[in-house]
Amino acid sequence: MKLLKPVIIMMLVSLLATMASMPCYSNTKSDNDMLNENYSHLTKGFYNLNMEVINDIYIDDAVYISETQDKDIVYGKKNIIDLYHKFFAKIKRKNAKIEIDFRVAIRQSSADQSTDIGYYLVRFHPGKESGEPVSEFAGKFVTVSRRTAEGKWKISVDSNTRSKPEFYYRAKPMPNWYYGKQFIKQSTEQPK
Repeated sequence: MKLLKPVIIMMLVSLLATMASMPCYSNTKSDNDMLNENYSHLTKGFYNLNMEVINDIYIDDAVYISETQDKDIVYGKKNIIDLYHKFFAKIKRKNAKIEIDFRVAIRQSSADQSTDIGYYLVRFHPGKESGEPVSEFAGKFVTVSRRTAEGKWKISVDSNTRSKPEFYYRAKPMPNWYYGKQFIKQSTEQPK
């Protein structure tokens, strides 16, 4: 018994030393909440055509893989932001609005990386003067996020393909994962 006490004390000291040397992320939000926030930022950024919101969710060496066959892989946050800037400028020139929302179907996470797989839905509201109806398209996405040194989750790989809108609508909510609800009803309000 006398030998057992020093071994237990040594194990406790080792455990405490190990825990003390581990990185500490002081955010009070859970990892799921922080990952979900990126989708909220994208949704708001698209609705308001706001580059600042989107600028903060990508790491510097991020990669974007578009659903279109005639586009190359886009390397680097600056080039991704430039792509969004051109896209948003085109929407503004047409006096149009665009809405997007996401539903995460699978999330695979480790301490510093998370992969989300799911569906997105886009609604394009043309300018009133065009006389065109609202159009809708959807797709599937894979997003890989990495935890930064500050403990924030930022997107490192963003890829998508097209699919039928019914897949977005049929996606089931998963506990604590982002599940966009703005397209359940006809969209008339700004995302909060």
